[in-house]
Amino acid sequence: MGSMGTASVAGEDADDERRNVSDAAGVAVLGACAAWSLITAAAHGGRPEGVLLAVLAVAAGYAAGRICASLLPVAAPSAGALAGLGLTVAVPHLAPGPQPGPPLGHAGATAALLALATGAACCAAWSAGAGVLRPVLGALAVGIAVTAAVVGSSTAAVACTAVLLASLAAGRVRRRGPALAGLALAALLVTGGVWAVAARVLPPGLTAPLEGLLTPHRVELWRDASALARGDAALGVGPGRFEELSRAVAASSLSDGKPHSAPLQQAAEQGVVGLLLLAAVFCWMLYTLWRTARPTSVALTAGAALTALAAIAAVGNALSFTAVTAGAGLLAGLATARPLTQEPSRRAGQL
Repeated sequence: MGSMGTASVAGEDADDERRNVSDAAGVAVLGACAAWSLITAAAHGGRPEGVLLAVLAVAAGYAAGRICASLLPVAAPSAGALAGLGLTVAVPHLAPGPQPGPPLGHAGATAALLALATGAACCAAWSAGAGVLRPVLGALAVGIAVTAAVVGSSTAAVACTAVLLASLAAGRVRRRGPALAGLALAALLVTGGVWAVAARVLPPGLTAPLEGLLTPHRVELWRDASALARGDAALGVGPGRFEELSRAVAASSLSDGKPHSAPLQQAAEQGVVGLLLLAAVFCWMLYTLWRTARPTSVALTAGAALTALAAIAAVGNALSFTAVTAGAGLLAGLATARPLTQEPSRRAGQL
């Protein structure tokens, strides 16, 4: 009995150490994002408030998720899933003011929020164990995916379905490290594709179909952002200044002033450092999921939802919506919280 108690204490100490490292990394990365936006704004002018609000939303969502899931590991993600679903149905535009026409409107933000809600519902189902709640919460996740097809878009339906399938597969995965690395690679490939389109490096036979799918206006926004990024790769043109300098925005009768690609926006407005910091936030979230003591099924489900968000943000303006950035932080917090009660499957042996 004594050896078992010692092993338990040692395991808890190791969990605490991992959590401390993850939390310190998060503070450093989010703090660097806020500081760099202020630096670039001071250098070239601009409005860093949007970046600062996004950083605050991620941090607040992460803290709320950690606190709530430690007390209510099943109810908290369930409530988060219902909140995300309710928000997309009750507030379709997710933001006040005029909206750009399709397909550049709020569809990306809606898809991102529904993907996060699907991930939260699946995390709740895995946290519920083998009881009667698991199929009920699984049905909630399926219902969110169906809602995405009805009120969202094809992007929303595909994203939610991908999260559902990834969550089902996560139940059979024993080593989360390679799986999370695969998710990071998927996000990198999508981002690389966006850069290839913006830089005109794809062959003509592939460029034309992609431009037709993405719409010429979106591609012009991307190319403006790419040109601005090349013009000042070190500091960018300043946060929030893309709208002032983009010819595609000026030529549009109704535009939100965004390049509709988070990586390109960061590169254009905050230079290479801003782009690397955006990637660092995503990598930090995956790192916390790798190091968490939560079951692998929960960690990989959250990772799949966050990867879906990263892919959507690479081709749209999802991260411009506070509800989406707060939801990303919330899901990461929910999936990395340490419940006060013992879960059926621990992290041991699942690295």
